[in-house]
Amino acid sequence: MSQLPGELHKIPLCSLAIPGSHDSMSYDLDINSSVVEPDNLKGLSKIYLARRIVHKWAVTQEESITKQLDAGVRYFDLRIARKPNDPDPTRLYFYHGLYTRTDVETGLRMIHDWAEKHPKEILILALSHFEGFQKEKRNIPTLKSCWDQGRNVIVSYDYSANQHPEMWGRIPYYYGDSMDPAEVESKLRQSLEKGRSSEAFYVCGLNLTLPEDTRILRYIFRPCDNLTKVLQRSLPKLLQWVKQQTSHRPNIVASDLVTRDNFVSTVVQLNISKVEIT
Repeated sequence: MSQLPGELHKIPLCSLAIPGSHDSMSYDLDINSSVVEPDNLKGLSKIYLARRIVHKWAVTQEESITKQLDAGVRYFDLRIARKPNDPDPTRLYFYHGLYTRTDVETGLRMIHDWAEKHPKEILILALSHFEGFQKEKRNIPTLKSCWDQGRNVIVSYDYSANQHPEMWGRIPYYYGDSMDPAEVESKLRQSLEKGRSSEAFYVCGLNLTLPEDTRILRYIFRPCDNLTKVLQRSLPKLLQWVKQQTSHRPNIVASDLVTRDNFVSTVVQLNISKVEIT
């Protein structure tokens, strides 16, 4: 970001084209963990073949978070989960189909260390999903339970996260919800043409998405295929579409395999084109 033309240094970040990664921590998925999703495979967590299939179709990134940062990625899609029955109730993990080996604290520390060394690079972290954070049922206290616990003050609070200046509201993520690159392009084009607020971030996701119904079987039981291979075949076509987005320029562009096929340079070039046009 520090190397962008000076003309772009004072415009809102939501008016820039920013490279992002989809399911940023999926390179670290633990094949020995229990299955988090899809729901119809959760019961097969103890079967290695089931976990192997999920792993083949859940890994969307090949490189570590540090290497993604070094490559120029500045937006990170971080899906958070708590493992059931974890002896440490405060420990969290990332996930996509399976849990990661790296916990959230360690992952965020890696990002923090990189950010400290690159103070002019602005990073956007989108923490979402929060699997396993089900609300616990609260027992309404009685007079006796209050007296027995030595408590006589009940505190209620209503304090939204967006009242914290260091927190940003949820960033909308638009994607094609399809394994067909042409369908992904079509749905993203519709989103861009609707027009977005110039005062808010939004993400265009180039990621392909497996069906949630029985059509998924057409993909996951291909013995010589996996998500990475499908993405390798699709990404060049999707990046060609990105290059053409000069009139409806996207904000954050998130992708799988972000260190391949000149993804970062293609997105950054949209900013250079913006300067040349003006």
